Amino acid sequence: MEDYLPRVEVRVIDDEKGKGLFALRKFNKGDVIFEERPLVCAQFLWNQAYGYLACDYCMRPLETAEENVRRLTGIPGLLLPYPECCATKKDEYIECPYCEVSYCSYSCREQAWEQYHQVLCTSSLIGNTKHPLDQLQDAWREMHYPPETASIMLIARMIATVKQAKDKGGAAHLFSQFCHKTRSKNGDISHKLLGKQFQAQVEHLRQLIIKGLQDEDLLPWFTADGFRSLIALVGTNGQGIGTSAFGVWVKNCDSLDLSPEEKEKLNVFIHDLYESIEKETGPFLNNEGSGLYPLQSACNHSCVPNAEATFPYNNFTLVMEAIKEIQPGEEIIVCYLDECNRNRSRHSRIKLLRENYLFTCSCPKCESQIGDEDITSESEAEAD
Repeated sequence: MEDYLPRVEVRVIDDEKGKGLFALRKFNKGDVIFEERPLVCAQFLWNQAYGYLACDYCMRPLETAEENVRRLTGIPGLLLPYPECCATKKDEYIECPYCEVSYCSYSCREQAWEQYHQVLCTSSLIGNTKHPLDQLQDAWREMHYPPETASIMLIARMIATVKQAKDKGGAAHLFSQFCHKTRSKNGDISHKLLGKQFQAQVEHLRQLIIKGLQDEDLLPWFTADGFRSLIALVGTNGQGIGTSAFGVWVKNCDSLDLSPEEKEKLNVFIHDLYESIEKETGPFLNNEGSGLYPLQSACNHSCVPNAEATFPYNNFTLVMEAIKEIQPGEEIIVCYLDECNRNRSRHSRIKLLRENYLFTCSCPKCESQIGDEDITSESEAEAD
């Protein structure tokens, strides 16, 4: 990340927008603006429960491409051609010797142990008693069904990171830079995870966090208001992460030196696989989770962005790429909505942004559509 810091600068814009990220040099379309690893990340709990296997530290897939596509299609005997295009290295996988959490490498296991896993390892209770962190995850799944947008384990890893840090104040300060408002500035919007219908569940989560992780140096985080701020922090700032062994196999197949006939045969095969996946699994192709990225979180939203976050290494490393030319001094803006939602009506986009990010969008696209009738299509109404 340090190589890219001179390329960008975080600046305070105003009281309403807060901070933003600005270019210090020109970026052409396709240029890498910066790379960044998260302070913490976590796989979504329902994603994990449904058998999507990922490294507990970096979210690299733990399935081979063939195992991945067999599960997604429901075809146990399916064979993939060109096995050399699978990037999975199962011989390097390793588990925590105490709680059997899985990692893609010894390095990831050691980094997790040094940062937070000593606190979060669930081997500390012997017998039939369920660990408070297991109870916490069960409670979160009851509150937050797919499609998932956040994970309570981000909060757990934040707390554990501070508890294990030599400089606890410095570690806590790293997380304080993220926006953690529970309501909009004028108080008219609350984060959707903090609505009245969730009050009892949020309090239950707080009690479980206290039971499993309370720390004297972090008492403000465990108060009712402090915990609500943590929920808002991970809900507002959590950047989605997606990794896929099958996706990497498909990408690597594109680089094969094949005859036109072989290429066409492979393309048809891949197309049919995606259709089978759609029928069996729907849109949930990837290992999915979220992470807290300091630079990425400084990027403001626009429905017409000039940059986008990508994950080309098939792990938690975020690469911010320019999707159009960016001039020195220009703000780097991203779209907080996924590809499907960004193409919905202005009414639906604003509703999603208000619920999840506590602001009303006034980007050029939204302003140009301000006269549009506030109607929602039938499919959008079902999603809302």
